[in-house]
Amino acid sequence: MNEIRAIEASQMKTELDVFHIGDTVKVHFKIVEGKNERIQVYEGLVIAIKNSRIGKTFTVRKNSYGVGVERVFPLHSPRIARVELMRPGKVRRAKLYYIRDKIGKAAKIKELIVKKSPRPKAEVAAAAPEASS
Repeated sequence: MNEIRAIEASQMKTELDVFHIGDTVKVHFKIVEGKNERIQVYEGLVIAIKNSRIGKTFTVRKNSYGVGVERVFPLHSPRIARVELMRPGKVRRAKLYYIRDKIGKAAKIKELIVKKSPRPKAEVAAAAPEASS
């Protein structure tokens, strides 16, 4: 069993992009066509994250020409160049399968707005004399 875990550990990505369910992401996926290799960008809403360790997958859903399209990506796949977070979402569910039945505005997810932390007083005091000169 330890040999399996050692093999899995060698194939796992160390630097992962941080995203959660409800986020809108761009997945940069390598496509191999014969001898050519190109990167295809797939943008959509993360509706599910499943499994753990090497078998972890995430499902991205987008609306293409009025038709809902879902694609499942393995998180640790060498074909995924990167996952770019476009818009964080605010949801209260672990799986967003109910989005499949929604149409138009009802299928939108609220955006998660993160407040900026206030500057410490020492920085504010240091910036004040510079502004007055």
